[in-house]
Amino acid sequence: MTNQVTTASQDEALIRLESLVVTEPDSAVRQLRELLAGDPLNADAYRLLGSALEQVERSKGSAEIRTFVRGVDPPLQQAANALGTGDLESAEIILRRRLLERPADPQAMHLMAKLATALDFEDEAVRLLRLALDLDPSFMPARFDLAAGLHKRNRSLEACEILEPILANDPKNDAARTLKVAALGRAGKLDDALRLYEEMLRDDPSNPKLWSSYGHYLKTAGRSEDGTIAIRRAVEVAPADGEAWWALANLKTARLTEHDVETMLAALGSTTSETNRVHLHFALGKAFEDLGNTEEAFRHYVEANDLCRRSMGHDPDEATEEVDAARSFFTKAFFDERRSRGSPASDPIFIVGMTRSGSTLVEQILASHSQIEGTMELPYVGLIARQVGRRKPGYHDRLSTLTGEQLRALGDEYLKLASNHRHERKPFFIDKMPNNWLHVPLILLMLPEAKIIDVRRHPMACGVSNFRQHFARGQQFTYDLAWFGRFYFDYVRLMAHVDEALPGRVHRVFYESLVTDTEAEVRKLLDYIGVRFEDSCLRFYESGRAVFTPSSEQVRRPIEVGKNDDWRAFEPWLGPLKHALGPVLDSYPGVPAFPAG
Repeated sequence: MTNQVTTASQDEALIRLESLVVTEPDSAVRQLRELLAGDPLNADAYRLLGSALEQVERSKGSAEIRTFVRGVDPPLQQAANALGTGDLESAEIILRRRLLERPADPQAMHLMAKLATALDFEDEAVRLLRLALDLDPSFMPARFDLAAGLHKRNRSLEACEILEPILANDPKNDAARTLKVAALGRAGKLDDALRLYEEMLRDDPSNPKLWSSYGHYLKTAGRSEDGTIAIRRAVEVAPADGEAWWALANLKTARLTEHDVETMLAALGSTTSETNRVHLHFALGKAFEDLGNTEEAFRHYVEANDLCRRSMGHDPDEATEEVDAARSFFTKAFFDERRSRGSPASDPIFIVGMTRSGSTLVEQILASHSQIEGTMELPYVGLIARQVGRRKPGYHDRLSTLTGEQLRALGDEYLKLASNHRHERKPFFIDKMPNNWLHVPLILLMLPEAKIIDVRRHPMACGVSNFRQHFARGQQFTYDLAWFGRFYFDYVRLMAHVDEALPGRVHRVFYESLVTDTEAEVRKLLDYIGVRFEDSCLRFYESGRAVFTPSSEQVRRPIEVGKNDDWRAFEPWLGPLKHALGPVLDSYPGVPAFPAG
């Protein structure tokens, strides 16, 4: 299948064909089929083709061609089966043939959207699903998939609206309710999400996943005690459910007992599910830490990480190669030539660095300021990087050829996407996506006035903290100590290069300094952003804002000095991490000399 990104020439062709549909529908049909032969996921072209075919039928005196037949349709069943088995080529052949002849078939359009999703053409999938619903607004499977696609794209409030007809027709539709509660949570509508969870728990009080998720949302909303009670209810309902046990351990503030350990070990001995074992091992690691048995805790962390690592295709060379290319391309001269080409907006504040580095603490401090709004870990910089071609050959070449107009358009696109998460109309907003350190050069090109804060923590403390954490998604580099060391090394290499090319452009916060001399570090932070000092930033733990990361409980308490050395209890087993870090560890908090280029 060819690349489905709609080009300017295709847009121009569609504008021309739109008028041709009325004046010469036969010619429009022929040309639209030619266009769709090369771009079979183009929803706008299918819409025009349907209109052109209707014009042709009317000219022949035929009846309306739009008929919606529900039931078994052999070709579409074949296409669905092909999609189910991963035979995307066969599915495309069947669906392309059907839609070229019957573009007003909502079921075929729905399956074509599923094909687009399988091929990672998510924008095209959304457009195809919208067209399917335009053709048949009562087509609930397409409606659900559209809501899921919008939620995945962080357009969560829109997803909730799309789901309403499903829930109006079937108020206890569990799939729709589950999707809606997730969308409400992502949109920051925690009170609405909690009410929906309570409704679902009244209908299904023995569902451990519901209790765990409800507890997580209570914790996110700052109701820690209620969250602990809810998650304790989950393990009471299902004592062998590893996910529930990990949810309890992941509260960070809940101490696990010897009785908890006995129950989890019994569950571990009886389960065959690899996913369940992963969760149980992570939770047992936390439990043995609470009981002071560091060696047994580390053994369970190793088991958990080994199980995760086996199912991953992580290649640590990818980040190394990307950093190598970035260091070659993004020189001082490169940035000087492109100064101020992007969007002039100065309101974004990017917090970057490694996961578990203290970035949530910095976010909470800044979001306690009257001029700064906290949002969440926004995925949009990475999304824009993929649109430009990241992970494909020639990515940095493409970045280097972008015009000032194109760079500004990328910056404006980011701002538009981020605006969905801005509800307080404050002058500045925070995007705390740690792994955006890989995209700092892109940020500097498309948003040259944005603030960038690099939060750095001792690599051993950071590495051990990540090794003990089971992330909901992504962060594959954390499941192996050597992988983490490589990733941290590459992170320091790239940020050192940015510092050399643009001295002072990125503000660095060392976690150890922040917790020992908080006020001085906060004043430096606020000076960098350009806002006045406020005492509320030192009382960040009084903030009632929702916090979605695993550090949510820590940032609701005053800073505890001394916690950063707990990695030393595991030091006998950390050789792979030390070796991978190399001179980065020896130099911390300084930076070793890296070869040029």
